[in-house]
Amino acid sequence: MVKQSNAFTPVPGLGLVPNLKGQALLGFEKAKGPPSNVIFEIEEIEEGSKFTFPYKDGTRTVQLQRILFRSRGVVGRGTIVVRVVCACTHCVPNQCDWSGKKLVLKLSFPSVTRVSEKAFMDRCKEQAKGKHAGIPNHFPDIYWSFGIPFDERRLQAYFKERFGDEYEMRVLQGSIQEELRPLLSLETALECAQVFYDIVQCHHWVYTYPQILHRDINYGNIMVRVKDGKKYGALNDWDLAMWLDERDGILTSQFRTGTRPYMAHEQHSPDWEGPHRYRHDMESLFYVILLLATLFSNSSEKDHEHSKKRQPYTKWFTQGDDFLLDKKISIILDLLWRPFPTHFFSAFHQWLQSLQQCLYDGFTAYKYFVKRQTDNPHQVLHFNDDTLGGHFSYDRLVWIMHQFSEETLETHGCEWQKKLRGLQKDEDERKK
Repeated sequence: MVKQSNAFTPVPGLGLVPNLKGQALLGFEKAKGPPSNVIFEIEEIEEGSKFTFPYKDGTRTVQLQRILFRSRGVVGRGTIVVRVVCACTHCVPNQCDWSGKKLVLKLSFPSVTRVSEKAFMDRCKEQAKGKHAGIPNHFPDIYWSFGIPFDERRLQAYFKERFGDEYEMRVLQGSIQEELRPLLSLETALECAQVFYDIVQCHHWVYTYPQILHRDINYGNIMVRVKDGKKYGALNDWDLAMWLDERDGILTSQFRTGTRPYMAHEQHSPDWEGPHRYRHDMESLFYVILLLATLFSNSSEKDHEHSKKRQPYTKWFTQGDDFLLDKKISIILDLLWRPFPTHFFSAFHQWLQSLQQCLYDGFTAYKYFVKRQTDNPHQVLHFNDDTLGGHFSYDRLVWIMHQFSEETLETHGCEWQKKLRGLQKDEDERKK
């Protein structure tokens, strides 16, 4: 039986699901029946309860610990992340393949048509060899993934029959992953800068080689991996990603994905029909840096007085699309715009101003392109919309972000280092 209480929220196709607000840990009891016809018993449980899921030819059990994350305001799904330890009775201590690892159980409810996060990461690992061998430091390590469709007797089946293709069937998607550290674990602004620069490099590699577009750059998805005492920026949560070669076949409704405060401004417009492009993710990264640098007194503490008196960005987390579209356009198209970061993040002023200038130049160039196309409808003109005519490209971001407060950040991999040397040579030639 399912307990009816304030701890649960009714969700079509799933019934009552845990409402993870507050301190009490809520979770799922063992699934009853085969994976193809699963019914969950859901009840309020204490830390230490267990979750059993399909694993290879049988099942595996983990013991639930502390809730680390539950998404808020994410378009398309809600994600729950809980710290876990392996609790299988048949596992031999110190011989289990998960023994000694810091693990999390991630649960989400994507549509059945979405590619699993593990499938994207497996493709990345296949290509992360040779000169690219260091790239796995910058995305999550997923040990196991499973998907469980909801029972045919649930409301999902009724809604699908009633609304047809307009209704997206959903699945319970779960995975066991390595636990990464959040941004708030960083101690200096320089560490934050290196992590953001790592994210740009990782995003570009995944876009260029496995040809995957992330589509949900936000504060919670930029994580930190500590390996051999060194910190790496890791781009997490690929649930909303897509293959580039399938972009043209995606429904318009599926382009408007992401986390609202960080979404590219065009995505807030009801007239926007996609597709999602490289520059949209990089615009999202600009907003991540902007909100962090203006609202936080350090990487883990909000600066309430500063944000209240000088920067009204706190409203970005509560207002709707019309408000966000207006505010973001006003930033991008203001030639005199200036950021006002807190003291801890003051060195980000140059980054933010330079990135905003790239966006301004890019959209100004696009406006000029549209005018030329309108004036000369029979003339074949070209404009690189993925990078706003090259104004908001990977090269421009690398040139801006490879240095921070007179410190040269680490550019990973010989390929990127060669590119940076080429950019430096071009800059030297320009100054002559």
